[in-house]
Order: sequence, then structure tokens, then C-alpha cells
Amino acid sequence: MNSHSSAPLPPSILNLSHAIFTVNRHAKTAINPKFLYKLKREAIEKMVQEGKAKKVGLHFSDNPKYSQQQSDVLVQCGDYSFHIPPTKEDFKTLPHLGKLDRYTRNPKCQMPLNQAKQLLQTYTGLREMNSSRTLRRKPRTERPIFKRLGDSYH
Repeated sequence: MNSHSSAPLPPSILNLSHAIFTVNRHAKTAINPKFLYKLKREAIEKMVQEGKAKKVGLHFSDNPKYSQQQSDVLVQCGDYSFHIPPTKEDFKTLPHLGKLDRYTRNPKCQMPLNQAKQLLQTYTGLREMNSSRTLRRKPRTERPIFKRLGDSYH
């Protein structure tokens, strides 16, 4: 992948998989990962609807909320596999695959986060709100007023 090319990448299965992999990797360490995870989920769901990805089954989650058992949907996108939160329909239709296989890994890829986000945003139509990027100024503190010795503060 040439990160210096100005032409947008076509939304092929390989390019979308690379972009989802990149966004997912960055979301795990991001300060505010909500938008990245939403972008990942929307892209995967659209790929499933278009037949570019397939829901394989359910896995027990590695990090269940509130220490309760929880399952995630395993989705196959080309050579890559990802997990997304399940819907009620997923529990009815998908087989449960048990524990996650720790030895199965996605192939490595090199794609800049901005390029991955741009591709997935174009593909899904999602836009990031800039509220987290706006600079928040601290309220200006008032300086103390010093009066001469013996003067009144009232």
C-alpha cells in the first residue's frame, strides 16, 4: 500500500479488511475509541449485507462486561477475522464456537490510520464529530486583588 498516494482506495474486500484491521488496532489504545469501534462495526455490517463478509459464529468474549459471560460474533472478511457485538438474531441463527482460538491471528498490514478512517468513512457514510478535537480552554481564573494595608475589602 502506498501511503503517499492521493487517490482514494477502492472499497475492495482486501482494502476494507486492511482498513478495519488498522482501525481496530488503533481503537484498542485510543483515548476515545467509541467512533473507531462504531466505524469498524458499521463497515463490517455493510460488508456482510453486500456479501463481502460472512458471520461465522459466536465466541466467548475475552473481556466480558461486569465479569459475566458474554459472546461476540466472529466475522470473516477475506483473510481477516474480526469480532463485533451480537444481535438477538445472531444468538438464534449462529452456531456457538466456544472459546476463542488464541493461535489464529490476522495477517499484518501497513495502512495509515487516516487512510483507513477515510476509506471506511467513505464506505459507510459515517462522519466523526469534532467535539473531542476542539480545544477546550480553561476558564480564566481571577487574580487576587491586593489592597494596601489598612484598606477595606468591602
